[in-house]
Amino acid sequence: MSGHVYKLIELAGSSPKSYEDAIEGAIAKLGEEANELRWFEVREMRGHIDKGKVAHYQVVLRVGYEGYRP
Repeated sequence: MSGHVYKLIELAGSSPKSYEDAIEGAIAKLGEEANELRWFEVREMRGHIDKGKVAHYQVVLRVGYEGYRP
């Protein structure tokens, strides 16, 4: 049998620096709990504005990883 099976998880991350930092932070945190992370997809991007300036960048990600156990 060839091919791969992935488990999918959705998570949100935020950062006061950038969208990239929000993505990397969320993936790093998930990596502490799940092995074999393989890919991610950005589902939503948004931010929080405070006093006319961007205060936080927010992302919602879908991440796929191997090791699926039904």
